[in-house]
Amino acid sequence: MSEHYQHKARKRFGQNFLHDAGVIHRILRAIHAREGEHVLEIGPGQGALTEGLLSSGAQLDVIELDKDLVPILNAKFANHSNFKLNQGDALKFDFARLNAAPNSLRVVGNLPYNISTPLIFHLLSNASLIRDMHFMLQKEVVERLAAGPGGGDWGRLSIMVQYHCRVEHLFNVGPGAFNPPPKVDSAIVRLTPHEVLPHPAKDHKLLERVVREAFNQRRKTLRNTLKALLPASEIEAAGVDGSLRPEQLDLAAFVRLADKLAEQPVASAETDH
Repeated sequence: MSEHYQHKARKRFGQNFLHDAGVIHRILRAIHAREGEHVLEIGPGQGALTEGLLSSGAQLDVIELDKDLVPILNAKFANHSNFKLNQGDALKFDFARLNAAPNSLRVVGNLPYNISTPLIFHLLSNASLIRDMHFMLQKEVVERLAAGPGGGDWGRLSIMVQYHCRVEHLFNVGPGAFNPPPKVDSAIVRLTPHEVLPHPAKDHKLLERVVREAFNQRRKTLRNTLKALLPASEIEAAGVDGSLRPEQLDLAAFVRLADKLAEQPVASAETDH
């Protein structure tokens, strides 16, 4: 074993390196990359998944923030013609640089838990380029992504991700699969952008705004939480019962509220506090 294997996981990057061969194989089977496909791996770490992705014959771009890992990854994989390393921050990465055809990019990542939510939102803003995404995330985040209305896990993350994607909670992974072991269970999730949005909003930025306002105080009724945006009569006109709490509404109902907000004169949405 060379000094390449001495790299210690860094707390500030939220690093936990995957080392369990059985789990790695199961993830690669779930992704099932093929020759001719374009795969983007975010945070390859020491390359646990990278090797299998390269051997599929797919064109692989990787984004790694930790400069110390760059020579390690290059030493392992630079001799593969289908490997390209991009050093930098995935949260600031311009995905247009990859020259991916629409709906072609397959995104893979064992995401640091501290950036998983903003990174998923950054990727969703590029959803037109993406065919699917497979992520290792904290199990409770996957449960929120996959949640349905009516429970405590249903919230902004569930709604905005399900607006864009089909969500599948594939399987769970225990702490022992990583080095160092995290303090939480992890899970693999598959996100597949909808070819046709099931509930398209007139303006998805307004949908984000309505959802954010509604869940800011999730114990309160919609009539209370949305009063700065929509009067009670407009909530009812959208076919929504204003006495409900936000977690009781499905995605379609939130889209109806956002579309009702889109019809309002701008002044009434901004004032009326």
